[in-house]
Amino acid sequence: MDRRDLSSQTVVITGASSGIGASLARALAARGSSLVLVARRRDRLEQLAAELEETYGTVVRAAPLDLSSTSAAVELKTSLAEAGVTVTSLVNNAGFGTFGAFLDEDPERLAEEIAVDVSAPVRLSHAFLPDIVGARGFLINVASMAAYAPTPRMAVYGASKAFVLSFTESLWAELRGTGVTVFALSPGATSTEFNAVVGADDATAGARMRTPDDVAATAMTHLDRRDPGPGVIDGIGNRLSAGAARLTSRRATASLMRWVTDPARRGGASRVSGRRAS
Repeated sequence: MDRRDLSSQTVVITGASSGIGASLARALAARGSSLVLVARRRDRLEQLAAELEETYGTVVRAAPLDLSSTSAAVELKTSLAEAGVTVTSLVNNAGFGTFGAFLDEDPERLAEEIAVDVSAPVRLSHAFLPDIVGARGFLINVASMAAYAPTPRMAVYGASKAFVLSFTESLWAELRGTGVTVFALSPGATSTEFNAVVGADDATAGARMRTPDDVAATAMTHLDRRDPGPGVIDGIGNRLSAGAARLTSRRATASLMRWVTDPARRGGASRVSGRRAS
């Protein structure tokens, strides 16, 4: 498989301060792409930007931003335009999840979760896609294995990722023939801060963790394909699980996942929450 030339790309990556976002940033910088790193933590962004510029000699900007704000996408596009930066590709990676019974959740926290996981990718995609189409760039939206089955105790997170998956597949179809590559990247259990805080052992029944570099490699391989499909799942085991979910009734899958995510059977915490490098 030929490697795609990415040296002319200027890529916005959200949730870039650690985990999957940071790994994708390193993978793209290694291919010569200029980057705009977006997350809340300025210190980590600036540290990563300095590392990438020194290691790969590419231009990297740090853009500290709270993606739960409804004005974040416009603020980012405006600030980049004022700096003379034209974005040619976008990776919507930032994620925010909670683990626990829905009735116990803070409704304001859930609204913030929807803002980061659903509204931000929509707003950012709409803001930058005209330039991405003009540059024949790419749009990668990070979904999750949670998109493929009901996720008790992570009901809002799972529903958000199901939205991201469907949204991305629709954009893939709409943008066929434009030269733009669009796909959803769906990781399973991955050793990131998100999973450490949310309680991945409870949510995934101790599934073998993939690494952020594994997920980034899956994304880059899919990006290099001659005609990439609308989605890619990281890891053979995860792909098999997604396929099995399609062959099982929703009732059976929801019941199974209720058991899988029950913290009582593992002695885990009943309610925690966290962000994935957002």
